[in-house]
Amino acid sequence: MPKINGNEIRPGNVLEHDGGLWGAVKVDHVKPGKGGAFAQVELKNLRDGRKLNERFRSADKVERVRLEQRDMQFLYEDAGQLIFMDTETYDQVQLDADLLGERRPFLQDGMTIVVEFYEEEALNATLPQKVTCKVTETEPVVKGQTAANSFKPATLDNGVRITVPPFIAQDEDIIVNTETMEYSERA
Repeated sequence: MPKINGNEIRPGNVLEHDGGLWGAVKVDHVKPGKGGAFAQVELKNLRDGRKLNERFRSADKVERVRLEQRDMQFLYEDAGQLIFMDTETYDQVQLDADLLGERRPFLQDGMTIVVEFYEEEALNATLPQKVTCKVTETEPVVKGQTAANSFKPATLDNGVRITVPPFIAQDEDIIVNTETMEYSERA
């Protein structure tokens, strides 16, 4: 298994750490005024759901586990479990809904996502990097508001609140980056 530096950890990566398989849920890169930079990583055990906050310096080496990836279609959610179907074999697998964390609202019915397997055990799911959503609520466009980097709050059809540029209107389709949970472009 390949070793990666601590600063190369990204959300969704699977690491072998403390004798178990852990998924990186949230990664914050911190550069304090004194001392070296580090990545504050929230890890979730893929087998029993335990959570762990760990600090990795850029010099730390961690094992990144390579998982077999299969495209699967999301069918439905039942009692906190997400049900996926392999589009080639029609086999169904279920994963814990908490696995996607704060990105869960971006999972849409019928969406094809990548489910990762370790041997024959389904462990992780990765959403597409960009998802199309509809803006259900935002402030109206104000003429003359052309200041650079001025964003306004908006609520999407899945209930997620993000900031969008001032030219985005209500009921408009936009593309959202699921990794950063930020506006990417117009659809």
